[in-house]
Amino acid sequence: MLSASSISKLIFVLLITVTGAACNDNAKAVVISAPQKETPEEGTNIQAYLSESGLEMGQLEARVKGKLRSPFMLHYQRTDSPYFEFPKTLHVDFFKDSIFVNEKPVIESQLDALYGKYLPNQDKVFLRDSVVVKNILKGDTLHCKYLWWDQHTQRFSTDDSVEIHQKDKILHGTGMEADQNFRWFTIRHMTGIVMTSGSNFPK
Repeated sequence: MLSASSISKLIFVLLITVTGAACNDNAKAVVISAPQKETPEEGTNIQAYLSESGLEMGQLEARVKGKLRSPFMLHYQRTDSPYFEFPKTLHVDFFKDSIFVNEKPVIESQLDALYGKYLPNQDKVFLRDSVVVKNILKGDTLHCKYLWWDQHTQRFSTDDSVEIHQKDKILHGTGMEADQNFRWFTIRHMTGIVMTSGSNFPK
């Protein structure tokens, strides 16, 4: 449930006294307004549903593809580039099939990150710090430093190093693209493969 509180905006006004060079000049008071400080709205215990067309806050009647949860959110209401920030972790469950909100979902994949930033004008989410994406049904798990999530194409991408754990091997590479359910992925530059005994530990 979204609980948001607005914080009053502060405007700092500086009063500067300018004294003339001559002793008999009068002092002049000049009022200078400092740049307005941007104060975001805050929300706690966030639940947001990923619909077919985008991320919507609150309850939905439309069919949804996933559910986002986060303990804390900041909403910056910029005219040209508004964004939502999740500085205290976020978790997303992606459903196997589109459902209505009141239906019981089958979770196919999950995403976790310590930080997230949602850009509604671009339909993109930037994730960083201990990013993990796991396909629950297959068991494939991605570990990376940062990741872009494009809601329009429903794909993940990164130019950084990736580590993908599978049942019998661990893949290392640089640059990757995958669908948001992590059913498939493409590593642009493979740097190594470690065969395991089935428990993701090197033989």
